[in-house]
Amino acid sequence: MGNLQEKAKSQNRTIKTTVITIVGICLFFVVFFIVTVKLSEPTVMTLKLPETSKNINHSTLGEYNIITILLGADNKIIYYGGSLDSPIISPKETKYGENGIRKELTQQNKSLLQNSSKIHKPKKLLVIIKPSPKSTYRNLVDILDEMTITNIENFTIIKEFKPEESKLLTSK
Repeated sequence: MGNLQEKAKSQNRTIKTTVITIVGICLFFVVFFIVTVKLSEPTVMTLKLPETSKNINHSTLGEYNIITILLGADNKIIYYGGSLDSPIISPKETKYGENGIRKELTQQNKSLLQNSSKIHKPKKLLVIIKPSPKSTYRNLVDILDEMTITNIENFTIIKEFKPEESKLLTSK
């Protein structure tokens, strides 16, 4: 009789151990799938847009603190400073990345801050981004990443092209 009771206890322990193992594995799978689903959700980049106001004081905007970036086909970037009629920085073609547009934006931002700090009125660089119909969405995201990396807070995206800008994109 003692032998039968020991056999029943060992079978009972085996069942408890198996149930505990199965429950542990099930919990592991539940946690794994929850984490997998959370990580596979798409993330969205925040986009800061300026307030729309009809009362813009254009006297505070000088041509020396405006850079226009034209995005063309095949990852082409052309930038210039000021207006295209009389540019402060002549139109130049560059590339994305550390030695391309990022370097130029950083240099222009630093020089503007140094020059404006002398007159005790710090001005910020304003970047106008103009994606052409032939540029890709990735080009726009890349240039927005460059704005974030270079800490340029004042930028705008404009779809309209002047005829001279279109010629500039097709010529270079």
